[in-house]
Amino acid sequence: MSQDAWIIDAVRTPRGIGKQGKGSIAHIHPQKVAATVLKAVQKRNNIKTEEVDDVIWGCNAQRGHQGACIGRMSVLEAGWDERAPAVTLDRFCGSGITAVNMGAASIMVGMEDCIVSGGIEMMSYVSSLASAGGGGSNGGGGKAGSGKGGTGAGSSLMDAGNLHLRDIHPQWHQGVCADVIATLEGISREDVDREGFESQRKAKVAVENGHFKKSVVPVYNDDGSVALDHDEFPRPQTTLEVLAGLPAVFDKFMPMTFDDTGETFEQLVKRSYPDLKIDHVHHAGNSSGVVDGSGCVLLSSPKYAKSQGWKPRARIVAMANMAGSPTLMLNEPVPAAKKVLKKAGMTLDDIDLIEINEAFAVVSHKFKRDLDVDPEKCNVNGGAIALGHPIAATGAILIGTVLDELERRDLSTGLVTMCAGGGMAPAIIIERV
Repeated sequence: MSQDAWIIDAVRTPRGIGKQGKGSIAHIHPQKVAATVLKAVQKRNNIKTEEVDDVIWGCNAQRGHQGACIGRMSVLEAGWDERAPAVTLDRFCGSGITAVNMGAASIMVGMEDCIVSGGIEMMSYVSSLASAGGGGSNGGGGKAGSGKGGTGAGSSLMDAGNLHLRDIHPQWHQGVCADVIATLEGISREDVDREGFESQRKAKVAVENGHFKKSVVPVYNDDGSVALDHDEFPRPQTTLEVLAGLPAVFDKFMPMTFDDTGETFEQLVKRSYPDLKIDHVHHAGNSSGVVDGSGCVLLSSPKYAKSQGWKPRARIVAMANMAGSPTLMLNEPVPAAKKVLKKAGMTLDDIDLIEINEAFAVVSHKFKRDLDVDPEKCNVNGGAIALGHPIAATGAILIGTVLDELERRDLSTGLVTMCAGGGMAPAIIIERV
């Protein structure tokens, strides 16, 4: 049996600055932030939570307050019926897309009827774990900051304790990886600064014109007051001149030791590229920002949706996953896009809008260049450079973002993809119904 998987709704929190003492939601427990979107999607659609087949939830740093299957804890925090199950998964930055893809797949094969998929990442909390010796993936946020709370994906360090294959596939710091790719690909500082500027410019237009209002729901303090009701990371005053004046930051990571072997990132890079002189081009203004946030997507089978009186907003057309070099770990969105297009029997000409996560400016720049994509249909409301990248939540957020924009422009199809740690990339194509 096969059937469509429909998207009924998508909601997200605002993205708050992911730094303790500066971010407006940094003081709130992660499961309460995740419960915010679960409560909102339930209320907006009158979900009978006892009939939800599963909640599939992404979270990258599953430790401390984000541990103990935060998906299930967030469901309980939201006051849902205790019969609503949940599972928590981790595909690094790709967790949010993967959660939606897995939910859609279960519906498509007829095993489930109603699934909520999404994710949570409180980078302010993760950073506190790292500074306390927690280490781990995406754990050092803010170290590379330049008045913006640090860089998001740029702070990602794979947990050295899990890298038993590190002698075969050494894992670099992602910011170092971004600079190496830019050097190898001949992508200049001017190229990545332009990418950063365009992200801020587009986000400024989107915010001023209310493009995010359909999906954004406020986060509340315990006393009922509003903690945050808008994205607080963008810097609309950013200019190319300001970006050009920011110093590159990831050269500072080169002498840092990778793990208990004492090997530095510089030594790791030289293993693969002994003669490469790295042109360090990335900084806080052209890398994704450290933020806190959550998002989710309500998925349904057509039969169940009709029984609830739900009107579909879109259907899932195709899904794909790709993996490649864990050393050059940011390069897989291009092959992931090609794979998902092939599965759908489509070409890029059939896609109206694309969301490619701006983990670093080199990722989105290379994606558009390699696929010869019209930049006017990519990240049209800005991306993670301006808005921030709450690791495991971003994929679900981007699916909602592209759906809202397809509706606003009366267009049909959207593609979403993003790089993920370990050299992976999930992708999804949706079509309005």
